[in-house]
Amino acid sequence: MNNTYRVEVLEDCVAFTCHEDEKILEAMKRAGTGPFKYGCFGGGCGVCKMKIVSGDYKVVKNMSRAHVSKEEEEQGIVLVCCVVPAGDLIISKQM
Repeated sequence: MNNTYRVEVLEDCVAFTCHEDEKILEAMKRAGTGPFKYGCFGGGCGVCKMKIVSGDYKVVKNMSRAHVSKEEEEQGIVLVCCVVPAGDLIISKQM
């Protein structure tokens, strides 16, 4: 079973769908939401750093500690190329 969740970008008042096995960045690109920047898609460049304001998610790929500290990650700050939704999410470009 492949659940689909709603992801809202707080500042843009834009929402898109994301499958439970799809990284948030991939869903954003597929949906054409923006304005949004991205780089390597691998957790190394830090360009897709955002904050998960609410909702459940899973980290599926290691994030570069040069871009997201352990403390930031505990506050919901992630690289969206490294996480998948586990429910509906609200995300923010503001850290």
